[in-house]
Amino acid sequence: MSGSVRMAVAVPVSLVVAACGAKRAEPVQGPPPVTVSAPLARKIVDWDEFVGRFEAIEEVDVRPRVSGYVRSLHFQDGDLVKKGQLLFVIDPRPYEAALAQARAETRRAEAEAARAKLELGRAEKLLATGFVSRSTYDARKAEWQTAEAAVGAARAAEQARALDVSFTKVTSPISGRISDRRVSVGNLVSAEGAEPTLLTTVVSLDPIHFAFTGSEAVYLKYQRQNRDGSRPSSRYAANPVEIQLQDETGYAWRGRMDFVDNALDTGSGTIRGRAVVRNPDLFLTPGMYGRMRLLGSGAYDALVVPDAAVMADQSDKIVLVVGQGDTVQPRKVELGPLVDGLRVVRSGLTGSDRVIIEGQHRVRPGMKVVARPGRIVASAPTAPRPEVVTPPSSDATTARAAE
Repeated sequence: MSGSVRMAVAVPVSLVVAACGAKRAEPVQGPPPVTVSAPLARKIVDWDEFVGRFEAIEEVDVRPRVSGYVRSLHFQDGDLVKKGQLLFVIDPRPYEAALAQARAETRRAEAEAARAKLELGRAEKLLATGFVSRSTYDARKAEWQTAEAAVGAARAAEQARALDVSFTKVTSPISGRISDRRVSVGNLVSAEGAEPTLLTTVVSLDPIHFAFTGSEAVYLKYQRQNRDGSRPSSRYAANPVEIQLQDETGYAWRGRMDFVDNALDTGSGTIRGRAVVRNPDLFLTPGMYGRMRLLGSGAYDALVVPDAAVMADQSDKIVLVVGQGDTVQPRKVELGPLVDGLRVVRSGLTGSDRVIIEGQHRVRPGMKVVARPGRIVASAPTAPRPEVVTPPSSDATTARAAE
């Protein structure tokens, strides 16, 4: 019986030993793999973003230059009109009658001047023979000069009446899109008083302005860049812009800067700027909202990495790199804008660093990793390529900064 007991005890012991042996046979996991690449070195141009609205370059209130009743209209509300196109006709009959009277007055004055000239001629001949006095001759000469002056006044009055007749045809002063009519046929419109009757409005469409405001900090940055020659001021150079409409995902509309105001608004601390944009198909309309990118710097060398490689460490931004001994190390970086899908790194990296571009979420600083080489690829360009980034000469920059 004692032998049986010994065998029964031995069986469980052997099972335990076998189980322990099985645990020790499990493979040990090695360092996790990550994909690394050196940052790309690229020549970068910064773009600053602003919001604003489109404005017509020309906007005209159409008002009458003579008073009267509206006889006819010659446009459809909201039409495209050409400069000089007929819009309204004001009853011309009173002005045509006044013109006829002025023409008659001109003919009367011319006849009187002709008679006075004949009298002057006779007096001149008689003065030579001594049959009239010098005073009589002088009187005839004065009458002739007075008659000639009356002819001039009559002709001027005739021209004024002719202008009144022409003003009864109200034409468009510019090409563009017209608004709706503010008066109907039969209404009396007035050209008198401080504010003549508003008939309609016309706005130009091509090209079109984009107006925006910038902060004092941005303005100071541009002033300093203009002074050191790295970026010309938009006052002197047609710096490129791109505009995105509110329902668009890309910046499809291109233009040029054409104005920067001469002073900042003391209430808001901003300064007004304006770009001009071509609008050949007349799609853009005054009042539309848009987001604009303006050339914010001259070209400079910078390092770029995938935006996904940048991680947050409380308030800091870090990038994980593989250092000596294939150990993960964090690098605190200062970031710039996103260019073609890649993030600009202003400081914190060198061109020889091995940046973790894939697998960074599986590792921690201090861990050993297996670094596999990869490649950083930029996406399609998302920012315009500037055509005018040539800085002004140092003499010109100094002179303009002093203005």
